[in-house]
Amino acid sequence: MEYTQASFQIIVDLLASRTGQHLSASRQWRLTSALSGVFRKHGLNSLDQLACLLDAPNEYSDHGDLATEVVEALLNNETYFFRDKPTFDQIPQDILPKLRERRAHKRQLSIWCAGCSSGQEVYSIAMLFEEQKELWQGWSVDILGTDISHGAIGRAKAGVYGQFEVQRGLGVGQMLDHFATSPDGWRVSENLRKYTRFGIHNLLNAPPGRSAFDLILCRNVLLYFDAEKRSLAFQRLSQGMARDGFLMLGNGETVSASHGAFTPSSSRASVFEPVAAIKRATRVA
Repeated sequence: MEYTQASFQIIVDLLASRTGQHLSASRQWRLTSALSGVFRKHGLNSLDQLACLLDAPNEYSDHGDLATEVVEALLNNETYFFRDKPTFDQIPQDILPKLRERRAHKRQLSIWCAGCSSGQEVYSIAMLFEEQKELWQGWSVDILGTDISHGAIGRAKAGVYGQFEVQRGLGVGQMLDHFATSPDGWRVSENLRKYTRFGIHNLLNAPPGRSAFDLILCRNVLLYFDAEKRSLAFQRLSQGMARDGFLMLGNGETVSASHGAFTPSSSRASVFEPVAAIKRATRVA
């Protein structure tokens, strides 16, 4: 589908202003396929038509909040249970044991999954605690999942997944232990829900909640930000993290845009620590 550069720029500017994400020229190929549902719903035949509506929304009030629909369609909500398992396995094998030592005095743990999409990552972490609940007896564990997509968070809160979704990353035993079949699909058990909560949040805004997080997962989210927005996002992550906490990014992601706020965690892939914690540990040593 052909379209003008001006139309493309209207879409790019909309996505950037609403989410901070940058739609580069190399990702133009996604536009028509991602927006096909919007085209059908509003009877549009081209991106140029859509751009005209977005540029003059007051003249087309019958289209509802078209801008929100476009942004939701363009967001990449790819996720699955125990995604990138070798990296994820560091949480139960290394990070949680370390945090259990550090938080033994208060027996509280706070985890934030930023850009959680439809919730599989959040429930994957909840399974770690539920499957070792004797070890965490008497602890307060709070796992917060946030995303800028209202649709994704709605699905995460519902906690209902299709057959294909539950088979991505879960064994049969986990499906039977942590989900119940329903007419709509596989429904997350209350035993997992007790650890979790969800909310809408823009990563470029102040961190959610009042307390610092012991572990933050922000995997494959910052890939879509330009350098300036990525730097701001790292600033927000730093503000929301406990001084001796852990940050897990996606495979291949770095903290080069954090301006020294984070440093790679020793022997842990895709895991980073606040520089303040490293300096404090060095002084103690």
